[in-house]
Amino acid sequence: MSGNSKVSLPLIVAFVADLMVTTKIENVARQLGYRVTLVGGAADVAPANARTPEKQAAEPVFGQEAALVDKVTAWQPALLIFDLANEAIPWRRWIPLLKSSPATRRVPVLGYGPHVDTEMLQAARNLAADAVVARSRFMAALPELIQNHARVQNYAAVADACQGLLSAPALQGLEEFNRGEFFEAHEYLEEAWNEDNSAARDLYRAILQVAVAYLQIERGNYQGAIKMFLRVRQWLEPLPAVCRGVDVAQLRADAADAHQALLAVGPDQLHQFDRSLFRPVRYSR
Repeated sequence: MSGNSKVSLPLIVAFVADLMVTTKIENVARQLGYRVTLVGGAADVAPANARTPEKQAAEPVFGQEAALVDKVTAWQPALLIFDLANEAIPWRRWIPLLKSSPATRRVPVLGYGPHVDTEMLQAARNLAADAVVARSRFMAALPELIQNHARVQNYAAVADACQGLLSAPALQGLEEFNRGEFFEAHEYLEEAWNEDNSAARDLYRAILQVAVAYLQIERGNYQGAIKMFLRVRQWLEPLPAVCRGVDVAQLRADAADAHQALLAVGPDQLHQFDRSLFRPVRYSR
């Protein structure tokens, strides 16, 4: 859980193999201040016979689908583009997977395909793609489509808001967290989040979701804990190393350690999870 996206241009991932279209995407993206990763086929994500189970996801997916969720989670892209006519990409499985996984579902999906294939275009809409257009419109209006649908973090606004102070409910929530009272921590931190309209409010959401992950472990809910660890990345990622006196960098590292330890023990040995990994949040008033 590093904040690498904060020091590079926002990313567009294009599941596109057509050279003319990929060139267009790269040129437009560059002009708009994005970088592009191209995925021409499923084999670019992982070999077809990949056997690694998706330990990261709450859903039991394996192989290429596991690798897909893992990579998109790591990429934290601003936009995913799917060429619906690209037969090398199983988008009918991949789009609903990405839009349902707690780690990736907030990433916008833009699909395009032949205007004559209305069934294909409607299928992508039904599978929860955020926007679906005909290929002709995609090529003609690409700058507008990217600007309208890409989800880009305003890191400068977050950093500025992080110069403020912790609210009273947030301080109480952190005290409860550090006492191991994770349910109570969640309640106070949710109050803090609801009362805050600044760009740094997700600091509170991030901490409360780590608290809920720990609570789920205590309650023996392996899948629930995994889901929370996946979900928390999108809230921790935009934050600077220190926000309102909270050592976010250490919180990222602690949450990542707990997540990896949870994956290592698996659902059947959850009782072996090392509770000393429930480390306190470091903060100053």
